Amino acid sequence: MTDTKELTVRPRTDADLPGCVEVLAGAQAADRCPVDRPADPESWLTPRGMTEAWVVLAGVDIVGHMSLTPPGPALASAAGLPEAHLVVVARLFVSTRGRRRGVATLLPDRAIETGAARERTAVLEVETAGSAAIGLYERLGRRHVGTPTADWTTADGRLARMRGVRRTPDIRELLASSAFLMMHQSTLGE
Repeated sequence: MTDTKELTVRPRTDADLPGCVEVLAGAQAADRCPVDRPADPESWLTPRGMTEAWVVLAGVDIVGHMSLTPPGPALASAAGLPEAHLVVVARLFVSTRGRRRGVATLLPDRAIETGAARERTAVLEVETAGSAAIGLYERLGRRHVGTPTADWTTADGRLARMRGVRRTPDIRELLASSAFLMMHQSTLGE
């Protein structure tokens, strides 16, 4: 992996959409990420309820994309947290040129930081057929939180199964969490 200092993460703009569509096509062709090619890629890049989206640039070239959306009740139940305490990492993909450069770590880290600033936990969803993405996130220490059934079908006609993963929080994050403190008030003497 090269030094991520040569990469820039910034909010996605409308002007980025054509470049994102091109990167998406390459990522989908290379390793089925996403598993099924969207019929309308520009609309797919802006999912219902999206709160934010970012791109990663190597120079002027887009090499990665990610958006944040609210969770559904099935994912919240699987994660064991209320919907109001979660944010979902969606539409995460990396160009073949951006691979092995830290892009797939930069984006989820941005989601974790953004979620933490809003007192939310970032959870990444990956369709269960996305074995390359699942393997990467498991190697990065993400923990499986559940596999709810989605409300859409895959190209082969089956209901999508979404594997939810999140980073295991360290003790500092747990101690800083207001939810943790509230749950343990009695043991902390308050």
